[in-house]
Amino acid sequence: MSTYPEPPQKEHPSTYFVQNRDNQDELTRVTVQDHMITASMGGVLPEQPDPAIFRRVLDVGCGTGGWIIEAARQYPEMLLIGIDVSKRMIDYAREQAEAAQVSDRVEFHAMDALRILEFPDEFFDLVNMRCGGSFMRTWDWPKLLDEMLRITRSGGIIRDTEPEILHYDTSPALMQFWEMFQCAMFRSGHLFAEDTTGIIAHLPGLLTRHGCEQVQTRDHALEHHAGTEGGEAYYTTMMHGIRTLRPFLDKWGCVNCDYDAMYQQALTEMRQDTFHSTWNLRTAWGIRP
Repeated sequence: MSTYPEPPQKEHPSTYFVQNRDNQDELTRVTVQDHMITASMGGVLPEQPDPAIFRRVLDVGCGTGGWIIEAARQYPEMLLIGIDVSKRMIDYAREQAEAAQVSDRVEFHAMDALRILEFPDEFFDLVNMRCGGSFMRTWDWPKLLDEMLRITRSGGIIRDTEPEILHYDTSPALMQFWEMFQCAMFRSGHLFAEDTTGIIAHLPGLLTRHGCEQVQTRDHALEHHAGTEGGEAYYTTMMHGIRTLRPFLDKWGCVNCDYDAMYQQALTEMRQDTFHSTWNLRTAWGIRP
C-alpha cells in the first residue's frame, strides 16, 4: 500500500466563460448578479401561479446558490438541490445556506451538467436553470434538455431564464464592452446567431423540440439607475465582470481597443448621475408530458 495520500479529485474541464474558478472577482460578481436578477424579476418564480406545489426542485448551474437560498426562504415546504461544476462555488453556496439558516432543506453538489445528471428518473417537480448560456454551447442544449426532462416527473416543469447579450447602457464604454462580449460568445459557440437575442430567441423552440408541452415565455426588463441600490449592484457586477471576462474576449480575438482605458472609462461613466442601464431577460418554461 502506498504511503502517499491520494491526490484530490480534479474538477471536470469547464466550458464556462470564466476559466479561473478560484477567481474572487468572479465569485463576487456571480453572488451580486444573482441577487440583482432575482430582485429585479420580482422573486424566484414570479411567473408561476402556485410555486408551493413544487416539493422537489433542482437548480442547474447554481453558482453561489443565491436562487436556491432565496427559494428556500420564500417557500419553506420545498426541498432544494443546486448543482454546479465548480467546487469552489459549491463550497461557498453551502456556507451561504448555513448563514441563512436554510441548510436543513438545501443541498449543493459539485456536478457537471453537461454529463449525466446523477438523479433518478422523474425525481423533481421543477428543474430550473438561469444564465445557462454562460457554459452551454449550441450543441450542448439537446443533451442537457433531454436529461432535465428525464429527471422531471410527469406534469412537472422545465424552466430556463436567459439574458440578451447586449445591455443597453448610457455608457459608450460599456456598450463597446458588450459588443466585444457578443463577438466572443458567438465565436465560442454559445450563441445560435451573432445577435443580442442569440439565445433567448431560440428558447421556446428548444423546449418544444425536446419534449416540453404548453411552452410559455415571460420577458423581463431589468432597469438600473445611478444612485439606487440596483444601480450600485450593477456597478459592482460590471466592475468585476469586465476584469474576469478579459481572458475570454482575448481568447476569441474580440478585443478591439485599449481594454484598460475602456475599463476605466466605463467605471467613470457608471458613476455619472444620468447613468441608466436596461438588461432584457426571457424566462421560458414547459410541462413534461
